[in-house]
Amino acid sequence: MKTQDRPLDQDDLAMADLGEIQDWTSLAGPDGDDSGPEVVRALVHRVMAETPWQPWPLRQGEVIADEMVSWGFTTPRGSTLIVFDGLVFADCPDSGWSAYDIGPDDIAAAEAGLDAHWPDHFALATRHWGEPDYVGDDSEPGFADDWAPGAAAGHRHLAVWLRPGAELHLYSIKPTKDPLTNAVGVNYAVYID
Repeated sequence: MKTQDRPLDQDDLAMADLGEIQDWTSLAGPDGDDSGPEVVRALVHRVMAETPWQPWPLRQGEVIADEMVSWGFTTPRGSTLIVFDGLVFADCPDSGWSAYDIGPDDIAAAEAGLDAHWPDHFALATRHWGEPDYVGDDSEPGFADDWAPGAAAGHRHLAVWLRPGAELHLYSIKPTKDPLTNAVGVNYAVYID
């Protein structure tokens, strides 16, 4: 197993950006399977009308592909956020702890790494988002269904913050031998209603 452990600077900025949105209702898109330029343009207009985030520009000659359902935005803090009609997540490849190239004999070490790094991520999230509406881990009976049926299935940790029109989730995936988990880390996302 290989690991990387980097400062949480990028996550700090992105969590602050996500924490500024108190009501996500107007950012929600249609709940469907549509894709393509019209879907992306509608998403971009919706996000720009409600946030100071700037969409990634199209390069000369570039077109929005028919299969596209999301777009990237840059915040005033310089964070990169990927937005779908019902989901937002930060692209912070140089922030936080992660383990990868996990082998079958590395599961305990991966779990220990998640447990060691969860508190720092959780403290950062509470600094920007306040106290969570739910927090739990897989050591608790019924954890997989405590928040909602199946909400924590396959997770090692889960914390949830409620906002109008959305749930902010901080979580880690539970490493397993079968199927073998390739990589783990602490992640977060906004699930828009």
